[in-house]
Parts: sequence; C-alpha cells; structure tokens
Amino acid sequence: MARSRLTKKRLLGIDRSGPNPDATRSDQPLRPLTIPNLIGYLRLALIPVFVIIAFSSSNGRSALAALLFAVIAWADYLDGFTARLTGQFSRLGALLDPIIDRLLVISGMAVAWDFRLLPRWAIAVVIARELLMLVLSRYSLRRGLEIKISWFGRVGVAPTMGAPFFAMAGVHWLALAMLYVGLALALTASCLYVRNGLKELGQASSSD
Repeated sequence: MARSRLTKKRLLGIDRSGPNPDATRSDQPLRPLTIPNLIGYLRLALIPVFVIIAFSSSNGRSALAALLFAVIAWADYLDGFTARLTGQFSRLGALLDPIIDRLLVISGMAVAWDFRLLPRWAIAVVIARELLMLVLSRYSLRRGLEIKISWFGRVGVAPTMGAPFFAMAGVHWLALAMLYVGLALALTASCLYVRNGLKELGQASSSD
C-alpha cells in the first residue's frame, strides 16, 4: 500500500486520520534497527539514570532530574516525527513506545510518591492504570488484537507526564492540575480500550 501524502499536519502529528501504517500491524516483522527505534532505545536507557538522580535528591525537587524527565518525554515526539519523516514505521516501534511512556510515568510517579510531591491516592490510581494497560497490551498481543489509541489516550499523555515534571520543578498547583486532568483522560481512554477489546474478542469468537 502506498504511503499517505506527507502533509505538514501529518508530519507534525496533528493529522492522525486514516489507518495506522501497514508496518505497525501485528502480522508484520519487528524491524528493530530503525532510526525511530534507536531513539526509543535511548529513551529506555535514560529512565534508570533519571530514577537514580531523582532519588538521590534530598526532597525530590531536582532541576537535573526534572530536565532529564522532560528530555525523555519530549523524545517521544521526536521518535514519532522521525518515523513520519523517514517512513521508518515498525511493529517494534508501535509496541515499544507505549511501554516506554508507561515506564516513564510510573518512574516519575514513584518519585512523587516517595517524596510526597503529589497526593498518594491519585498517584496510586495512575500507577495502577499504567500497570493495567501493560497487562492488557501483553494480553492483546497474545490474542492478536490491535489496541487503537483513542483521542483521550493521546491527549492524556501530556498532562500525565506533566504532573511529576512540575512537581519535581516545584510548581505544585500546576502539577496538581495536570495530575487530575491527565487522570480523567487516562481513565476514560482505559474504558474505551477495554470496551473495544471486548468488542474485538466478541467478533473473533463469533467468526470461529
């Protein structure tokens, strides 16, 4: 199938219309050696570095840790931009990106939990949701289901990541606002994922 015309909106990730690239489907090879995947590997390698720096601080409000967290988070956009620019989409990239994002969110929330930078009940809900999505993603892979990212899921990433960042940066009111907005969007997205997954399972069972 020919690639969709790369408009400026598509390149910048504003236009997400149309089906996902063929190379990201579950029946396609992983293609681990692509430029976007190399960016993903670097993001993954930097998460333990962030954790060490953040937990080495006296109160969790570390400018270096916050900066590194932001770099890892924003590199996700660079990853997608590079894939759209080069056309180097891959099945591995589609699998790896959400895992890295969730690991980063869990790491940032763990720092906020340990230093009491954010309400612990809300942190617990965020972490539980991220762990649930990791489990559901693994289950979907085994069943050959396609998890389609919803609008709520896409929009919810920024405030969810922004909450621990601003908490570490010492902007408490903004961190709280981001936390509650991100939580509402993330939970809505999770409900949609589960609903769509059950619908796909029902369709697959009826076709057997």
